[in-house]
Amino acid sequence: MYRHLLVGLISSVLLLACLVLSACDTGPKIAHLEPGAVILAFGDSLTFGTGAPRAQSYPAQLADRLHLQVINAGIPGEISAKGLARLAETLAEHRPALVILCHGGNDFLRRNSSAKTKENLRQMVSLIKGSGMDVILVGVPQLGLLLSPAPLYAEVAEEFDIPIEEETLAEVLSDRSLKSDQIHPNAQGYAVLAEAFARLIEKSQDR
Repeated sequence: MYRHLLVGLISSVLLLACLVLSACDTGPKIAHLEPGAVILAFGDSLTFGTGAPRAQSYPAQLADRLHLQVINAGIPGEISAKGLARLAETLAEHRPALVILCHGGNDFLRRNSSAKTKENLRQMVSLIKGSGMDVILVGVPQLGLLLSPAPLYAEVAEEFDIPIEEETLAEVLSDRSLKSDQIHPNAQGYAVLAEAFARLIEKSQDR
């Protein structure tokens, strides 16, 4: 009798462990990044690293953390329509395994249409995935008293089933000690971003 109870208890514990492991493994996945894989950081001044020395931009610091090549394809002041226009050529030039897409902030600053910004991001994600590459989306805070990521980022990420980092940039830009000005991180802020992206990449890789 006790043996049956023990077997039942062990089975229940194993089942619970499997459920916990499964829960931890949920979420969109990207392919495993092999040694020598190229990551493309695509965006505007937040990607370029405005507010810090070039060597302390988030792509440079992410490369140090992952020991992989991270190409900085950020152009300060660029709106999402211009990003979409240059994306195909940039992908063809570098053939990355993974793209980190951080765009839309200048659209918000210029009060461009949110619907159009979302459509530009949708087209960029579609182009990247259609080229056989993985993509991680970065949520950019919208204008407002309290910084929070614009909902359109989560909507695009859900539509394409891709990983998203939507909290860290807003947290960085809410902390004066991590900013060089009102809209750009400093070197320490970019380090926080790089660490968040590294964690997300590690968690999302399909083993």
